[in-house]
Amino acid sequence: MKLLKRSLLLVLFILIIVIAFQYPKLTIITGYSAKNMSSSVFVANRSAEVTDSTDNNFGLVSLADDAVNLKEKSASATVFGLMKRTAVFRDGIGSVLINDDFDVNAPYLKPVRTSSVHDTLPYPYGAAAAKDSIFTNIDYTALQNAIESAFDKRGENLRKTRAVLILYKNHIIAEEYAAGFDENSLFLGWSMTKSILSTLYGILQKQGTLAIDSPAPVREWASDERAVITLNDLLQMNSGLEWDEDYESISDVTRMLFLEEDMSRSQREKEAIAPPGTIWNYSSGTSNLLSGILRSQFNTHQEYLDFPYKALIDKIGMHSMLLETDMSGNYVGSSYAWGTTRDWARYGLLYLNRGMWDGEQIITPEWVDYTATPAPNSQKEYGAHFWLNAGGAMPDVPRDVFYADGFQGQRVFIIPSHDMVVVRFGLTGIDFNQFLKEVLLSVKEPVTGQNQE
Repeated sequence: MKLLKRSLLLVLFILIIVIAFQYPKLTIITGYSAKNMSSSVFVANRSAEVTDSTDNNFGLVSLADDAVNLKEKSASATVFGLMKRTAVFRDGIGSVLINDDFDVNAPYLKPVRTSSVHDTLPYPYGAAAAKDSIFTNIDYTALQNAIESAFDKRGENLRKTRAVLILYKNHIIAEEYAAGFDENSLFLGWSMTKSILSTLYGILQKQGTLAIDSPAPVREWASDERAVITLNDLLQMNSGLEWDEDYESISDVTRMLFLEEDMSRSQREKEAIAPPGTIWNYSSGTSNLLSGILRSQFNTHQEYLDFPYKALIDKIGMHSMLLETDMSGNYVGSSYAWGTTRDWARYGLLYLNRGMWDGEQIITPEWVDYTATPAPNSQKEYGAHFWLNAGGAMPDVPRDVFYADGFQGQRVFIIPSHDMVVVRFGLTGIDFNQFLKEVLLSVKEPVTGQNQE
């Protein structure tokens, strides 16, 4: 009995020590867990049980206990009963992590959605079934082996891939899902949302509404050294502003995502630590600042909410996609876009086809080139809110590859030299160099006239 008591006291002592050291992080842990649970259940229509055992079952987040209120469409999380955080779902704008001052009964605006006029056309330009296409230059056995290598084998839990889709010459040549997922499942893009945001700026530039080389219209910067920061500097993560993108601690990015009412404010209030264009620093705060600047381009909040859907998302048939907002009504351009694998593939196809969608130029070819041009000081790994392989970070993959990149290995790869889009979703990263190498080797004859270096 004494041994049992001593063991229990030791466990209690260790628990107290752990809580004492991690207590400041609890609000981040419970905030993440509640937000992710709410979005998973009410946006993606997954069960709380599946979400708890998969999406929220990693690192310190696994310590959180979640409770879902189906009637109120909310989710709450605590750690050992401490630091309760709550997220609520709002139709049309997704789930939002709230604070004690948030009025859950207050009316809110939501975007007006439109249906595609091409519903009778086959995918990707319509909602009808994709055409079956067989290409003689593709080794389908090798292609299938490459895809299977991205998924866990029976009994494994390593790669955690949930979906892979490959488009070649505008046709689906491969599509596979893990158990429990299919072509109607919604997946969170995480930082792939940054690329969506960049495209909206490309549309505004095409419309002549703004020029990316102009100073960023931020009132607080008008009378200090930040006045010279351009929209281009922000899109290329070259603003020279202070920012700490550390997800393992209480940092700029975790405070923004899990504590701020207005996420566009976090980067806006930071001091300059270097002239723009002299240092490259990846910043989710910059993306949300750009979302706030985007909002300032419109006369009303409703116009801002409608714009991404009217100008891009619904226009190219990504009708499953949903952008979530913060408490202040700003789209969380750094992190929170949901969509099916097929709709994310549509997005990649827009860039593969140099901004043309079913006969309409959505963004200019020049914008596509700008997107894939290395930002200064980025080691040729980053463009304008897109990642690049221009520097050979993936040595066995063509240098012309550029891609949207999200937490836990979410990817939309655009591969111009092979006329291909590759989409992957999961809960951990995989060896993308090897995966893409195997996929591309299955295509015997790449498109002629393209740079394959």
